[in-house]
Amino acid sequence: MKLRTLLLLTACICLSAAVAAAQAPAGTPADGHTIHVLAPHVVEGKVMGPFHHYCKVISPEPIIECLIYESTEPNAKLCEIEYIVAKTLTRTDLVPLKLWNKNWHDHEQEISTGRVQVLDVPPDKAKEIADIVSKTDGIIFHLWFHDDKLPSGKVVIAQSVGHVDRKPEPKAKSKGMGY
Repeated sequence: MKLRTLLLLTACICLSAAVAAAQAPAGTPADGHTIHVLAPHVVEGKVMGPFHHYCKVISPEPIIECLIYESTEPNAKLCEIEYIVAKTLTRTDLVPLKLWNKNWHDHEQEISTGRVQVLDVPPDKAKEIADIVSKTDGIIFHLWFHDDKLPSGKVVIAQSVGHVDRKPEPKAKSKGMGY
């Protein structure tokens, strides 16, 4: 009888552990925004911030998504979202030059101004992150204005401080027929 009770108790413990593991919360899309960057933005022509970006890589090109807040306070409101996208994607027909100049910014140019700081990591890791991001462009959606008690539904494209428009790429000259 003791052996049977012990086996039954062991089976119950194993079953409880399996149920607990199955009920453990799975990861969420909000998990992993651990790259912390600080940078100002231009919103409706006004320099604002600096803003705290909490970013994660969502695809290998890379495409990086940042949740952006005015502070590091636990109850800080999400005021912007930035998508950081490899130049190999944004400098194609996917983003016409006119729209790129209006809405996107070059992270190599932005980082070179010295206004961007990668926080919470050692300097060598910060440089590694900045080197990766310098090969990308960004687009920032400003969602909640500083003095508004609630989001109004108005969304504007914020811009990097010191944004520089891109020029059209020179077209390759035709070599013709050679005669």
